[in-house]
Amino acid sequence: MEKINAVMNYCKQLLTTILAVVLYGCETWSLILGEERKLRMFQNMVLRKIFGRRRDEVTGEWRRLHNEELNDLYCSPNIARVIKSRRMRWAGHVARMGEERGVLMGKPEGRRPLGRPRSRWVGNIRMYLQEVGCGYMDWIGLAQDRDRWRTLVSVVMNLRVP
Repeated sequence: MEKINAVMNYCKQLLTTILAVVLYGCETWSLILGEERKLRMFQNMVLRKIFGRRRDEVTGEWRRLHNEELNDLYCSPNIARVIKSRRMRWAGHVARMGEERGVLMGKPEGRRPLGRPRSRWVGNIRMYLQEVGCGYMDWIGLAQDRDRWRTLVSVVMNLRVP
């Protein structure tokens, strides 16, 4: 039992180090669903490398771990939830900076490229608020109350990610 706990602690430390490198600056990213899916695939790939293969009890052959088994072994929120919560925390920080800093007021100059506009950071924040049920509220005004914003960030962290 002690050996299993030591392996689990090592795996958590290793994955924490890897995720810190991968998620550096994720507060400012504007991800689309495909990019979030790729990050989750990367997280599962790393977990499979860490935990290795399992021997099937019936056939005795070695097999890869399924996603559900990985989630049972490493019971931590997936990478998309972590990104969402970090982005929401950062949004509250930026909203409390004030208008004199002008962080949210910038507009790009020139013509925009052809095609569908890229998703914007503020658009992602509004989308998260809609998922929680606060979609039509002024999120900058809502972020001024730190306690209320913290509870909102924790609700976003616990949302189910597809």
